[in-house]
Amino acid sequence: MEQKIKVGLVEDQSLFRQGIKAILSAWSNIEVVFEAAEGYTVIEKLNNVSDLPHVMLVDLSLPPHGDKIFTGREVTTALRSYYPDIKVVILSGHRDEGFIAQLIEHGAHGYLIKDCDPEEVYNAICSVHFKGQYINERALKAMVNRMSDKAKSKLLLQESPLSNREIEVLQLICRQNTSEEIAEKLFISPRTVNSHRNSLLMKTGAKNVAGLVVYAMKGGIAEL
Repeated sequence: MEQKIKVGLVEDQSLFRQGIKAILSAWSNIEVVFEAAEGYTVIEKLNNVSDLPHVMLVDLSLPPHGDKIFTGREVTTALRSYYPDIKVVILSGHRDEGFIAQLIEHGAHGYLIKDCDPEEVYNAICSVHFKGQYINERALKAMVNRMSDKAKSKLLLQESPLSNREIEVLQLICRQNTSEEIAEKLFISPRTVNSHRNSLLMKTGAKNVAGLVVYAMKGGIAEL
């Protein structure tokens, strides 16, 4: 029996939230197991559920908690601290590249514009669940535009703290290979790949796989 991808929805507009839920129900391998209308209650609600989502679709524009701002960015940060295994895909009406690149650098695993096709939502969920990231053309362009100039990138590569093996793993990660695929190509175990992945996160300061892609592109380790 095919294992379902468990999805959570954080969206304050009930009609839109129910619409996404209805769309996702069209795929037999996806199940919505969590819903929240505001960001500041997400962690508390997750603490009281037995069935945690694998992937969380989080609206960027969420209502504040009193005087405290609690947008999708704050939810992403909180999830990274309390539930780091849950992947986060931001849903937003903002097309601004600064928003996109900033959210990815701060821990989001993907970014979708709300008027995207249902098929892209499905692809994003599957991609972050199985590969740890979803970098579409819009997100890629945003990250490229935040890069340093080419000379600085070369200098970063020369000063890279990564080993040759870690660079090989990083390049394969950037090509969206899974741990199992990387293990097969490098003739090592998936456990060793995951060890290299954790080392990469620690050495680069990246918060997730999407952050590793940003680092690799900035450093000239991976190309578009």
